[in-house]
Amino acid sequence: MRDLELSLSKILGIFIAVVLLFGYPLYQQALRQDELSQIVVHSAVVEFVDASRTKGYITPKMYLDFNKKLGATGNQYDIQLEHLHKKYNPDYTDPANPSSFVDSFTTYFDGHYTEEVMKILFPNNTNALDNEHRRYVMAVGDFLTVKVKNNNRTMATVLQDFFTNSNTGSNIKVFMPYGGMVINEDY
Repeated sequence: MRDLELSLSKILGIFIAVVLLFGYPLYQQALRQDELSQIVVHSAVVEFVDASRTKGYITPKMYLDFNKKLGATGNQYDIQLEHLHKKYNPDYTDPANPSSFVDSFTTYFDGHYTEEVMKILFPNNTNALDNEHRRYVMAVGDFLTVKVKNNNRTMATVLQDFFTNSNTGSNIKVFMPYGGMVINEDY
């Protein structure tokens, strides 16, 4: 009986040594891969948003190039676009009387989101990618924000769940929000 316990403890010790020698370094490498993915996503998002803000529009080619850079990480991403168009509303003491204008304006933002932008960039027609009708145009003073997050389980998440024998609720390891004011209208 004592020999059986000794054999089981040796087998358990060998198993733990194998996990520590191979599993932990693999997990660390997967974490580094997630960090590199975050850097690539950060760079791609900043480049895309800054180019869009500087030009005042988004073209299908710009969006496809952006997606290509994100795809180089090997992850799948959820991309959310938010365009806030600045509008002005004149203030009146009596809205029914145009002569009651009080020499001021209320500023508000009209929101346009991913689905609306995609309908303009990729309509159901045969226009070429560089056709001007497929540009999503913004104006100076508008705001553009892009949020990118991974929606797949990265290797680091899989290994973490394996080693801890659990299921982490969130798969998000790469997240990048970035945006700013549109500074130019270059048509």
